[in-house]
Amino acid sequence: MKKKINLSLNCSKSIRRRREIKYVVIHYTGMQSEIESIDRLKNTRSKVSCHYLINRKGLITQLVLDNKVAWHAGKSKWKKLNNLNSSSIGIELVNKGHQWGYENFSNLQIKTLINLCLNLKKKYKIKNENFLGHSDIAPLRKLDPGEKFPWKKLSKFGIGIWYKAKIENVKIQKSKRNDLFFYNLNKIGYRYFSLRKRTNKDKMIVKAFQRRYYSHKVNGFIDQKTLNISQFLANQQNLS
Repeated sequence: MKKKINLSLNCSKSIRRRREIKYVVIHYTGMQSEIESIDRLKNTRSKVSCHYLINRKGLITQLVLDNKVAWHAGKSKWKKLNNLNSSSIGIELVNKGHQWGYENFSNLQIKTLINLCLNLKKKYKIKNENFLGHSDIAPLRKLDPGEKFPWKKLSKFGIGIWYKAKIENVKIQKSKRNDLFFYNLNKIGYRYFSLRKRTNKDKMIVKAFQRRYYSHKVNGFIDQKTLNISQFLANQQNLS
């Protein structure tokens, strides 16, 4: 797999061990051009970086070596982990994002991403469920890689989790639907909400989940299908 090396100084000085790498976090650049994105990822004042950037033509630029911590995840949580930088590889896909004109990811981009993820999965023994989006780990701050990202396609290669085409209807009183949904999300790994009380921020969490698993209906409302998907994925955690 061909790649260009263009190293950023925005990373740890220390070397991490191979077994510390347990996650891959996928982002979009959210800037108007590839050049602008690379400039920012290398600018020491920005204090952000990633390990790999994949452009629209499917070409890879490596900005931080795998054995160093890149500054891509920011304030983040997943399961028992806070701040996922130390345990993850960050991959940026060139895309203008929601602010500048969100685009479909190119076929070449996704093909390269799949090959890169399969390589990383094998090299670091990364579990299927440990391929995450930035909005999974920072749902109150981030939208990327967004609703146009093809998680279902990647799941067919063992990259990220998905659900069956036909899943059972969860039968529960409507008044208890929200509590069950957030219980399921907690089991899957999502954070930034309380299991004991609902808040105004909960809608952002629901949208983050829908953006990944129910992308044509990102409205923050827990309908029957949203609940069904959460139940199926939560049950799969018992099998992993």
